[in-house]
Amino acid sequence: MGRATAARPTQISIDPGLLMVKSLKKYFLVFTAPTLAAFLIAFLVPFFMGLYLSFTNFRTISDAQWVGLENYQQVFAQGNNFLPSLLFTAMVSALSIITVNLGAFALAYMLTRKLKGTNFFRTVFFMPNLIGGLVLGYTWQAMLNGILTNWDLTIVSDWRIGFAGLIFVSNWQLMGYMMIIYIAGLQNVPPELIEAAQIDGASKARILRSVTIPIMVPSITICLFLTLANTFKMYDQNLALTDGAPLNQTQMVALNIVDTMYTKNNMEGVAQAMAVIFFVIVSVIALLQLRVTRAREIDQ
Repeated sequence: MGRATAARPTQISIDPGLLMVKSLKKYFLVFTAPTLAAFLIAFLVPFFMGLYLSFTNFRTISDAQWVGLENYQQVFAQGNNFLPSLLFTAMVSALSIITVNLGAFALAYMLTRKLKGTNFFRTVFFMPNLIGGLVLGYTWQAMLNGILTNWDLTIVSDWRIGFAGLIFVSNWQLMGYMMIIYIAGLQNVPPELIEAAQIDGASKARILRSVTIPIMVPSITICLFLTLANTFKMYDQNLALTDGAPLNQTQMVALNIVDTMYTKNNMEGVAQAMAVIFFVIVSVIALLQLRVTRAREIDQ
């Protein structure tokens, strides 16, 4: 009779990556605590404090007195200029979204062609985004006023001139940044799809409309969102370029809120209510924009 052989224990291989994940979970709070603390201190706590203060009459946080919806009723009073500034902001934002994104896409399309010096031009077009809003506003105010003096005008002689100036400055600052995002989107278009369309006899315009743009919808979504957010909450450029002149006709909402808070007596609660309403309006518009554009995205 043969000897019975003892069964050997089966060796179970454990994925080293899984072991690493399990070990790192122990230190999750160590790595995330600084970020969570910064978010809590810099955003969450001030947000809810501001929401509470919008229902109070206050000079400092310690002397806040509850007044209910009174501040929100005063927001729309004629002398506070909130609705006109909101309308002006919407006009600036709507036109800027169109011009910035069309210009940025055109630049990105040209700079992804096989041309000489594309890296140099990408850098040049991106550089205005690195300049602060106040510096940009005061610099362009001086240059535009220098040109307009030939016709005995300034940037604040007429609200339409100030409006055009704000559109120009927002395009100058944002177009290069959006261009970089569009370049990344264009480089992500599969070449085989372009080649297949060319073999089928599609023109360049048809390829752009039916192949390139549908695939680039995620990039378009990001650029539309960023342009919307940046133009709606524009403050520095508005302050430096026009400061709301003439007669607050070029005053955007962010500047209106700061002006109400710091230049008008006993209006701190009203200014805080304006900020809450402005936050809700921008959030709703941004969410609607994201929902509409994401519905058009296609899986690659």
